[in-house]
Amino acid sequence: MQHEASPLAEGRTWTRETVDLPGGRVAALAFGPADRPVDALMLHANGFNARAYRTLIEPLGREYRIVAYDQRGHGASTLPAEPRGRRSWTDVASDLIAVLDRLDGPPLTLVGHSMGGTAALLAAARRPDRVRNLVLLDPVILSRAYALGARIPLLARLYRRHSPLAQGALRRRASFPSREAALAAYRGRGAFRTWPEAPLADYVADGFRARPDGTVELACTGEWEASNYLAQGHDSWGALRRLARPAVILRAERGSTCGLTESRPPGIAVETLPGTTHFLPFEAPERVRAAIRAALAARP
Repeated sequence: MQHEASPLAEGRTWTRETVDLPGGRVAALAFGPADRPVDALMLHANGFNARAYRTLIEPLGREYRIVAYDQRGHGASTLPAEPRGRRSWTDVASDLIAVLDRLDGPPLTLVGHSMGGTAALLAAARRPDRVRNLVLLDPVILSRAYALGARIPLLARLYRRHSPLAQGALRRRASFPSREAALAAYRGRGAFRTWPEAPLADYVADGFRARPDGTVELACTGEWEASNYLAQGHDSWGALRRLARPAVILRAERGSTCGLTESRPPGIAVETLPGTTHFLPFEAPERVRAAIRAALAARP
């Protein structure tokens, strides 16, 4: 993992780092003591970025070393993000495994929100030797029937034609005169209506890239965001059956993307957080942080 030249510029409590993978670099934020092995990796949701979770992770950095990274097609990461022909989240799970293999130290806690939670689940099922336990924040675990249909080519094509989320991503405004203009446009509206100011500002800070003309554009294109909604050919239920590590799942009370409720494999605890939506890391940060801290403190 490579460090930036001025790690604590502007009084920050985190550093920017990169991990070289085949085909490009993963951009990351590291919290906590630099002389400590990494304790946990944090994976963001579709369309988001690592910095959006800064206020959630920062207090944990007083005790633990936590790395949050921009997944393929997001933030400042440079891995290829070609949406055409994409059918599953195997690529983002493989990226996570590659990152795990490049980090020294003992097995890690994986924390993931939405798509990030599912990527953590898929990776942990494949490489339990590099994973200690998991905290999954409203992971995308579709109903068994939908998940099966998504792996059948004819039904998968039908799903792709009728995905409101994907269509919304493709219609999303891609550029603004400035980050300030983007922040003003998002504040209190649509998917961001329940977000506090700090994580929203952090999301905008790393969620846009500067253009030569001085305007800014989304780092995660609408096409890539849509491809994540459509590429559901991975087997989350199979990963759950194979999972050999303890996991805590925190579900949203309203609009949850997690179809796992009372019927669950051994070793997986599921809790629904009252009053929350899919954006529960920003709506109930203290409860989420407590779950992460408990996983970090658990004995191997």
